[in-house]
Amino acid sequence: MVRVKLITGRTIEQGQNLENKLSEEYQKVVAVCELSEDDMKAVGVSEGNNVKVKTQFGEVVVVAKKADGNPQGIAFIPMGPWANAVVGGDTGGVGMPQFKGIDAEIERTSENVPSVRELLKSLGV
Repeated sequence: MVRVKLITGRTIEQGQNLENKLSEEYQKVVAVCELSEDDMKAVGVSEGNNVKVKTQFGEVVVVAKKADGNPQGIAFIPMGPWANAVVGGDTGGVGMPQFKGIDAEIERTSENVPSVRELLKSLGV
């Protein structure tokens, strides 16, 4: 297990698949957690292994992806249902939830990455 600061944001691939949110392609580009090589070693995973991301707001299983540009201690999940599962809904009166700097724990898991439908059902949506 490793503790990180989680950030989320838009990606080109995520944006290109917005019209196909139920597709396998959308899941491949959005249900990922980008980690530095050092953080991947600390978790004991290789690219393509599943990891569980836990925050005070929830937890989700996604695929580990090596990100050469991420500094150690920073994890990135593209905006989408998987990121939303671990981001709080409080907007602090500004209408936008906190998408950056969320304390998170990441651990290796043998659990499967849920599909969009499975994830939304588990969240009660």
